[in-house]
Amino acid sequence: MLNVSELTITHMETSLQVESAVRSRYSEAAGKKVQALCCPIEYDRQYLKVIPQEVIDRDYGCGDPSKYLKPGETVLDLGSGTGKICFIAAQVVGPTGRVIGVDMNDDMLAMARKYAPTVGDAIGFHNVEFRKGRIQDLALDLEKLDADLKANPIQDANSFLAADARAEELRVKSPLVASDSVDVVVSNCVLNLVEPRAKRQLFTEIFRVLRKGGRAVISDIVSDELIPEAMQNDPELWSGCISGALTEEGFVRAFVEAGFYGTRILKRDVQPWQTVNGIEFRSLTIEAFKGKQGDCFERNQALIYKGPFKEVLDDDGHRMERGQRYAVCDKTYQLYQRAPYQDCFEFVDPRAEIPLHQAGPFACQSGRLRHPRETKGEDYAATTPNSRCCDGGSCC
Repeated sequence: MLNVSELTITHMETSLQVESAVRSRYSEAAGKKVQALCCPIEYDRQYLKVIPQEVIDRDYGCGDPSKYLKPGETVLDLGSGTGKICFIAAQVVGPTGRVIGVDMNDDMLAMARKYAPTVGDAIGFHNVEFRKGRIQDLALDLEKLDADLKANPIQDANSFLAADARAEELRVKSPLVASDSVDVVVSNCVLNLVEPRAKRQLFTEIFRVLRKGGRAVISDIVSDELIPEAMQNDPELWSGCISGALTEEGFVRAFVEAGFYGTRILKRDVQPWQTVNGIEFRSLTIEAFKGKQGDCFERNQALIYKGPFKEVLDDDGHRMERGQRYAVCDKTYQLYQRAPYQDCFEFVDPRAEIPLHQAGPFACQSGRLRHPRETKGEDYAATTPNSRCCDGGSCC
């Protein structure tokens, strides 16, 4: 029977084997096309015209998060590989937007950097750059760390500890991707390659780099059942986008636990990409938003859930029954006027606006109804003539 120390060593060895297998397999995939790495995807052909065929041939993904981008956005692509999604995103966000690709594989990065000027010249602007890093540690610039280690090689335990301290200093003073700096984080069949103990940190890092109001659009391979330990310990299955897959519900839950709101499934493949030992693996594309953090203030606003369900429950515990007028804080009121909620609610403004600096605290978990007199004012006693019908015709 293994003791705790032996289990820790075993997990560390497995993690190292997994990362080594992933690095080796994707280095091979940069040199020649590998069919089995992921499922084929149809992209908008208008964006492929300016992308070199070598990049297209070395693309390994399971979805197309680029179709959900908007002009002018700053986009971060995790596990950018040879740059296909970045080059598509560059065209979608346009000259006012910006695209950053992050990958740890030198061969993939070399190809992406080689063709970035070519694509930029073809579209008429250069808005893409590629950085070396691990997607579960977006603060550490691996090229700066490489330079530091060349200047200060590790020779013993003390120099190792000193190098570790300098790496932490790099994270703080020269982060690979700064906090609150990105509008959209995208990824295409890469999160499953991160070993289990680093997955929580991975979602925390995605949240960290996004601006308030930003979002993640992630395509990845998920499983319909928990993956047995024997499969998880197989580096070959890991590098093949199998063993590191989260379950469908686990994938959604990971965003919620990281602090995102409005998490929703944009696309779920009906047919599995692959079935192994009876477990189905398929592509899932998730969208999740950042921005619900902050204090709650009372400004006499109300929300009415329009349906079609009898009631809904959001990630913060707000339970709303269809047709009822609910008291909400200003933060929730503003949040629900944006995607993905805005079409689900009617918004009731107070007749006399309460300036935010005069607003008192709001008990956000109360779930109480808002009486119309709270928004109209207790002394409101107006009598008005019949209004014109909304469609401009006769009401009778």
